[in-house]
Amino acid sequence: MSVRTAVVLAAGEGTRLRPLTRNRPKPMLPAGNRPILEYVFDALVEAGLDRIVVVVGYKRDRVQDHFGPSYRGVPLSYVTQGKQLGSGHALLQARDAVSGPVLVVNGDRVIDGETVGSVIDHFETDPETPALAVLERQDASHYGAVDLRDGDLHSIVEKPETDEYRLINGGIYAFPESIFDEIEATPRAEGELALTDTIARLIDSDRVRAVTTDGLWVDATYPWDLLTVAREVLARGRVTESNRRDSVWVADSAHVHADATLQAPVVVGPDCEVAAGTVLGPDAALGANVTVGANATVQQSVLDADTRVDAGATLVDTVAGQDVTLGVETVVPGGPADVQIGTEVFEDRTLGAVFADRVTTRGNVSVSPGTLVGPSATLHAGVHAFGHVAEDAEVVR
Repeated sequence: MSVRTAVVLAAGEGTRLRPLTRNRPKPMLPAGNRPILEYVFDALVEAGLDRIVVVVGYKRDRVQDHFGPSYRGVPLSYVTQGKQLGSGHALLQARDAVSGPVLVVNGDRVIDGETVGSVIDHFETDPETPALAVLERQDASHYGAVDLRDGDLHSIVEKPETDEYRLINGGIYAFPESIFDEIEATPRAEGELALTDTIARLIDSDRVRAVTTDGLWVDATYPWDLLTVAREVLARGRVTESNRRDSVWVADSAHVHADATLQAPVVVGPDCEVAAGTVLGPDAALGANVTVGANATVQQSVLDADTRVDAGATLVDTVAGQDVTLGVETVVPGGPADVQIGTEVFEDRTLGAVFADRVTTRGNVSVSPGTLVGPSATLHAGVHAFGHVAEDAEVVR
């Protein structure tokens, strides 16, 4: 029996991406100028899946309202994980919506149809044996590292503390329908039910095949990773906007002034307005309905939907959420910087600033590299911002 149904795990928040995930789940953050989850759905459609079941949870309305009942003609159905109790628990929520073998993917990583298709093809040669995608990465410390023996999984080590591993679990799985019974039989660890724990049990009792791939696979773990994701998407041309010319994509409904300069690669989304004298790019991604004022500069940056950049602003290595307003002469000079996420400090990260949803700067604001500004904060005229600015904060000179 061939695999026709996919389950997409999209219930998590992505706490290490705060403050950007304060108002939406990680799968809805921008990869270039589209949500990460759109790339996942594209990959499933391109691989020939007939039906997609989406497990939602945190801020689930942001997913359901955006996509609705179908995507590119493929029906979408939604099931809810009420509490985030692990990836195995998330998959169990889809049990009643699935019959037969199933493809399972994480909804928070940019992938392509070729990678998905290769996992399906390997699985269908022996549809009683699970298969998963395996990728090579220089740094496996943030992922599930894998050890292989004769093409099969020998072990999975979550977030290894040594640098001896080079292969990681790609989070793309093909399972027989019995996977649901296997998950239910897996003991919980600290109240959570991880899919990788079930896979470890399957390795011990039988076999799990590894499908090595070098296809598109990009993950954002921390805010600065969204800049890397955008670069990768642009470099590979994974942009759907029309009017591509020399790695410059401009949507039909966008208006770019003849005296603006677009330095490839760059994407300008639908209904954007780019004024005279503006320099966009390289590696700039503008979401829908973004306005960039005269003589502004936006480089190596991601500006999500409904953001406004006023005249004379300079943004380098910047991530802006939705409905952000950056006033006249706002200056973000770019990284590198030391960035604190929770209690951990990450040194020499390429990050100018993160502006979460609905942030406003009033003009002549300067921002130190590595600054994180929480949702709905206001930086008044002449302010110099650094470090962390709290949600709803009013910062005055």
